[in-house]
Amino acid sequence: MKEIIHINLDNEMDLILAHKRCMKIAEMCGMPSSFQTRFSTAVSEVARCSITNGKNSLLVLGINIIRNTQKEIVAIITDSIDLKNCSPDAFTYAAKISGNIEYSYFNNLSTTRISQLVPSPGLLSETKIKSLIDYFKYEPPLSPYDEIRKKNIELIALSEKLSESENKYKQLANTLPVLICIVNERGNVLLVNESLENYLEKPLLVFDRKTLFNFIHPDDIDGILEGLSTAKSNRKDFMGEARIKNNSDYVWHLVSITQNKAEDGAFNSWLIYFVDINARKMVVETLKDNTELKLIQSELESANSKLRFKNKELEQFAYIASHDLQEPLRKIMIMLSRAGEHLTENQKKEYYFDRITLAAGRLSNLITDVLNYSRVDNMAHFSDEVDLNEIVIEVLGDLSLVIEERNAVINIDKLPIVFGLDTQLRQLLYNLINNALKFNTTEPTVTISYNDVPKDKNLTTSAENYDVISISDNGIGMDSKYSGRIFDMFQRLHERDQYGGNGIGLALCRRIIENHNGMIHFSSNPGEGTTFWIYLPKK
Repeated sequence: MKEIIHINLDNEMDLILAHKRCMKIAEMCGMPSSFQTRFSTAVSEVARCSITNGKNSLLVLGINIIRNTQKEIVAIITDSIDLKNCSPDAFTYAAKISGNIEYSYFNNLSTTRISQLVPSPGLLSETKIKSLIDYFKYEPPLSPYDEIRKKNIELIALSEKLSESENKYKQLANTLPVLICIVNERGNVLLVNESLENYLEKPLLVFDRKTLFNFIHPDDIDGILEGLSTAKSNRKDFMGEARIKNNSDYVWHLVSITQNKAEDGAFNSWLIYFVDINARKMVVETLKDNTELKLIQSELESANSKLRFKNKELEQFAYIASHDLQEPLRKIMIMLSRAGEHLTENQKKEYYFDRITLAAGRLSNLITDVLNYSRVDNMAHFSDEVDLNEIVIEVLGDLSLVIEERNAVINIDKLPIVFGLDTQLRQLLYNLINNALKFNTTEPTVTISYNDVPKDKNLTTSAENYDVISISDNGIGMDSKYSGRIFDMFQRLHERDQYGGNGIGLALCRRIIENHNGMIHFSSNPGEGTTFWIYLPKK
């Protein structure tokens, strides 16, 4: 239904107004005079009953569009009283006059609906209905009472909007984590928000030295009062800082004093608010009181920069030295080989050819290991995915002759795909598997497992964040007392004639793992084999 007009039913004047409005709207919809009278009379009967017995009565007149070819005028009267039960004769008479009346009473609300079909529905277009609404909206008052009533309705609507606006403003001011008050020219406090009331736990009536002493630090009161006085004299805003008491401590706040202007631009009060800046203040004070710490930090950064530069120089030196030493050593080994072609076995023994060749070979291996170690640079991040299954297959291919000679058994789980540098991870697995085959007095059995998390009490981080790979063997093992130095450069636990190597392999393994932001541990007992645990970050 398209509503045309609302009428509150309070007294006899409203009854007259309702009857005239019904007649007018029926006339404008093209109803014959007899139908206008019948419809208006039926509505008046129920309206009189509502005025006499009802409470909070309201009449709504409108047009109901059933379909394009069928439209009706509708009057709906609502009340919080069961009107029909109060005056059944009035409803009987209204039904006899109109013939189209419906009544219901539910949930303490009575609704009476009276309708009358419009004889020429085609004339009631959307434009015509809109003109009806505009007519009654701007219709001149029928009487002084009607004019006063219209003004009262408008005032009530404005009052409700103003009240709603004030409630929203109060709600906003009370929920802000800011302490707010309004002070007039004489220093009297006109208004405070709930945050300030709860903070002070007592009413703030006057903004003077005596009251400020209750919650502002004594050393800061003069600055705030002077700022308020200056703002009043110059008509300008003021901003300062003060410590406000909170239990037994004082908390730094930003104090702002600004003009509280009215809509016409005039003002006679000041808005004062306090914002907690204690955290920022503490940071500023800490930085101010720690100039020495800043100096130490600067010197430390400078020292770290120099150390990184020296380390880079050292790595370059190791690389260059290792690379340059290989060439003359290679020539020495070639000349030894050629010289040995023309000597007998006795002459070779006499001139220590075997020892010289063996020493040259060890020196070549040492240079190669140092060169590999120097090539493992620290990298900020890795973007390449590395399939460890493919890496293990390549490593086992390189060690195939050793595996066949030692009749070794290799057991491999399906390994994960990790982020890293494939050349370094290949070197890591090569060294660990090669050690498992080398340090063994029986037929080696090497097991490469994934997700077999160790019970390591020394592990300081959750293994859930890592891909954990273990490499176990049945070799000679080692004593746990060597755990502190086994990953150091040039550390050997056996004589050179027992097991070959230069003591760089595990040091290289640790450097590769650290370069990947991972960890490496081992568990071992003499004669019971060794297990190395490799932790590579999942992210």
